Amino acid sequence: MRHNKKFNHLGRKAQHRKSMLSNMACSLIKHKRITTTTAKAKALRIYVEPILTRAKEDTTANRRLVFSMLKQKDVVTELFTQVAEKIAQRPGGYTRILRTGYRLGDAAEMCIIELVDYNENMLQDAKKQTKKTTRRSSKKAAAKAEAPAEAPAEAPVAEAPEA
Repeated sequence: MRHNKKFNHLGRKAQHRKSMLSNMACSLIKHKRITTTTAKAKALRIYVEPILTRAKEDTTANRRLVFSMLKQKDVVTELFTQVAEKIAQRPGGYTRILRTGYRLGDAAEMCIIELVDYNENMLQDAKKQTKKTTRRSSKKAAAKAEAPAEAPAEAPVAEAPEA
């Protein structure tokens, strides 16, 4: 029976899994996005979200708890200074998993895990979607492009006799 067996062991011993998730969390905080397998990304999301929640309140106790999980001083500093400012108003859901396809060697499902507030492309797309744009066929666009070219040539000739 599988009672109370909720997390993915990822085919590793406990210490290997713990150090792997710690290193992946440090890479995610440092680079804001990493490429990995879907199983590792889901395990990393469970591991890193409580860390990001702790970083929202900058206390000595929270810094020590986060450092005990991450083990890299520069990453902890960046987390509490830069990342915490961006995620301060977000109530949760700090990461996003985007599936990218399958790896060629072993057909493992690959994905990108990223911090939500650091994806500039998606933030720009959200701003663009608020503007309404219409699509026109190329024939109409070409006809409109030719029409203004002829109009300025005729306009000065028509104005000259009036003066």
